[in-house]
Amino acid sequence: MSRTARNLLVPLLTLGSRGPERVAPGVWRVKGNPGRLNVFFLEEADGGVTQFDAGGRVLLPLLRKALAVLGPVRRVVLSHAHTDHRGTAPFLGVPVLCHHDEVQDARGTGGMRYWGKGLPKLAPGPRLVHRHVLQPLYDGGPVAIAATVGEGELVAGFRVVHLPGHAPGLIALVREHDGLALTSDAFYTVDDWWRDCPPYLPGAAWNWDTDMARASLERLAELDLSVAWPGHGEPIRDDVNAALRAAIR
Repeated sequence: MSRTARNLLVPLLTLGSRGPERVAPGVWRVKGNPGRLNVFFLEEADGGVTQFDAGGRVLLPLLRKALAVLGPVRRVVLSHAHTDHRGTAPFLGVPVLCHHDEVQDARGTGGMRYWGKGLPKLAPGPRLVHRHVLQPLYDGGPVAIAATVGEGELVAGFRVVHLPGHAPGLIALVREHDGLALTSDAFYTVDDWWRDCPPYLPGAAWNWDTDMARASLERLAELDLSVAWPGHGEPIRDDVNAALRAAIR
């Protein structure tokens, strides 16, 4: 698909994007299309915000508007380096952090090294859409990583939890005093057409290691959580542990 055709599709594909909306004390979300992506802003004790995830490049104007209200942004912490989660990071002018095991993909191809060039693991229809429409809208290219974060470290009052599988360095952020978790792509709550659905484990076509992703979801299901926000779509709020255990099957 040509760049002109993609540009004509942008207004349609980004319908429903909005924010920031306060979703918990000290936490705001920007919701962005395509893909019903979630980008979070976490209030820092000394002022400003940390941005968790960067969404797709096409969301850059929306995120800049949010930061004009919530900012200044101190840093961007990537949950992982897939193209729909790193997209705006090169353009925000602040340090970008990720897990050590994700640095290679943040600085490199954003997951293509294990997805495969041309996304061969996808069915023909989704492959066409992702390769020619979504990936060009999502990806902002390689990201310079200023520092890394690891298991147990604190980010704006949240504890880092390493959940490898969907990506080698996938992290969640868990706030222990109220059980709020920002879990990124440890599970999905939208289907292939971005409709709401029960939580499920990402499919093998998008994973670095699906068995490891399943084990990480089992670990997540053992935590004391009151709400779990995924990287796409709406959160799990009722009996989070049971919903996550059901997603493992």
